[in-house]
Amino acid sequence: MWPSISKDLGFPADQAKQQLAYIIIFFTISYAIGQAVAGKFFDWVGTRIGFIFTISIWSIAGAMQGLARGVLSFSLFRSVIGFAEAGNWPGATKSNAEWFPIKERALAQGIFNAGASLGAVISAPLVAFLYIWVGWKATFLVIAGLCLIWIIPWIVINRAEPKKHPWLSDEEREYILTGQKTNNEVSEERVPSWGELLTYRQSWSVITSRFFLDSIWWLFVNWLPIYLFEKFNFNIKEIGIYGWIPYFGAALGSLSGGWIAGRFLKNGWTIDRTRKTSILIGCSISFPALIFTAYSIQPFFAVVLSAFTLFGFQFAVQNIQTLPSDFFSGKSVGSLAGMGGFAASAGVLITTLLVPVITSGKNYLPFFYLGAALIPLAILSIYLFAPKIERVKLK
Repeated sequence: MWPSISKDLGFPADQAKQQLAYIIIFFTISYAIGQAVAGKFFDWVGTRIGFIFTISIWSIAGAMQGLARGVLSFSLFRSVIGFAEAGNWPGATKSNAEWFPIKERALAQGIFNAGASLGAVISAPLVAFLYIWVGWKATFLVIAGLCLIWIIPWIVINRAEPKKHPWLSDEEREYILTGQKTNNEVSEERVPSWGELLTYRQSWSVITSRFFLDSIWWLFVNWLPIYLFEKFNFNIKEIGIYGWIPYFGAALGSLSGGWIAGRFLKNGWTIDRTRKTSILIGCSISFPALIFTAYSIQPFFAVVLSAFTLFGFQFAVQNIQTLPSDFFSGKSVGSLAGMGGFAASAGVLITTLLVPVITSGKNYLPFFYLGAALIPLAILSIYLFAPKIERVKLK
């Protein structure tokens, strides 16, 4: 949609990609700050209030994008969206830690990530249809309205934490709370500060692996439509027809990665072996898919290979996203998840600055090589900083 928006706003065609990069950079900086703040914010107010606040701000700013008149106003609205949207991920990690036993958290995270991917599956043709029907300004308004509707069931269903939720039976409550504890774990644990969290090498396994790996997701989210437009001359309708396929692969990867991790744990595998094996499987799928996509000359094969890339990415990353709850408990989980999100955004910022340069002349080989190079760096981060994935003993 951006090539058409940039044209309506009067940007020269040869500057459209660079202008988009500027907007993405503003979004990413705000998103990074939001990730760091959101972790502490959700630990402070809880997931129920945290999501109501962030989704409301996110939706209002999304609707206001229709008022944009140039790069500056677009960047401003996108920055507000980025700051609020950032709460989604540490909030989800914290919510999963509250509601699911350890052996089910990877699957829960997978279902959550699958929902995000399925949203992209639906939004690609939906946005294309709305754009053709009502234009890009009204499209932003409609999508924002759909986001606000989500708050209603959230308020009704998520009334309290498992300890106090009125809809749970005693048996269900006991199953959840008992399954959240590791052997010999004390029920109440003090909450380390940000500074103290950074003194544990396990925290750096989350921070550095997300710094490298998350950039792959955002390379596709931010640049896939531009790639299809420049490489294969896709128009809005064609992007709507084919653009959902990679995200369908991502949804399958989320569910598969969570399910297989749950199976490993039920079969008696340790958390360490389960997480590392799952991450290796996902990365082993994404790496060759990225290389093959670089040489695709047919658009259908390009989007299918992109689906394999995002399948492997989600298979791996939602196991990485459970690491904060593997290492820590209680109010430390959201904080470390936020730190990981901040680091991920920093990585995205760097890759966003590189993309317009390395894809000059519509050459996307360096684009996919960059994505492939990030995968072994993420794997190395896990093994270097977390020789054994287990609950951290606080100093």
